[in-house]
This record gives sequence, structure tokens and C-alpha cells, in this order.
Amino acid sequence: MTRKEERRLKIKVGIRGKISGTTERPRLTVFRSNKQIYAQVIDDTTGKTLAAASSLKMDLKVPKKEIAAKVGEEIAKVAKEVGVQLVVFDRNGYLYHGRVKELADAARNGGLKF
Repeated sequence: MTRKEERRLKIKVGIRGKISGTTERPRLTVFRSNKQIYAQVIDDTTGKTLAAASSLKMDLKVPKKEIAAKVGEEIAKVAKEVGVQLVVFDRNGYLYHGRVKELADAARNGGLKF
């Protein structure tokens, strides 16, 4: 594991100590790899994923920020279908910048409140 990964995991543990998703207000978590970005709405009390969206099946001919925004819109749409309006945002140790910020802004514009 590289120092960068170790640093992110340390930050992630600190964040997860403070943030937890409930049935009324689940956790919206983000994972990004070099090529893809994933988002999940998770109820930590039952340990179930309520909604999920990713960039795996999207057209990858556009910039990564635009793909992240599309994933944010998709997760907001899927979460609303399940009946989730309020979420708590878990940036998963990543800086709130770039693709993570684009996804969060698009999810807010899609109707999620956090």
C-alpha cells in the first residue's frame, strides 16, 4: 500500500467514526478509482445498500468530471425512487474537490439534501 492510500484510509477511519447512516438519513458514500466513480446510499443500521450508481456503463468519451456529475444525477434519481430525500455525505477520505465535488453538487441538484 502506498503512502497516499494509507493517508486516505486514515482520514476515512476518522470520518466514519463521526458519520453513520440511519434509516431516516442514510449515508451517501463515494468511491473513485483512476477510471471509474461509484456512489452508494447505505443504511448502516441494517447494513443494506438502498441505491447505487456508477460510471461503469456510461460513455467514457467525456471528461471525468462530467461523468461524475452524471453519476451524481443518477444516484439522486435512484435514491428518490427508493424514497430517500435526506442523506449524510461520506467523501470516503477523498478531498472534497474535483470529481467528488462534481458528484455531490449534481446529487444536490437532483434533489438530495445534505
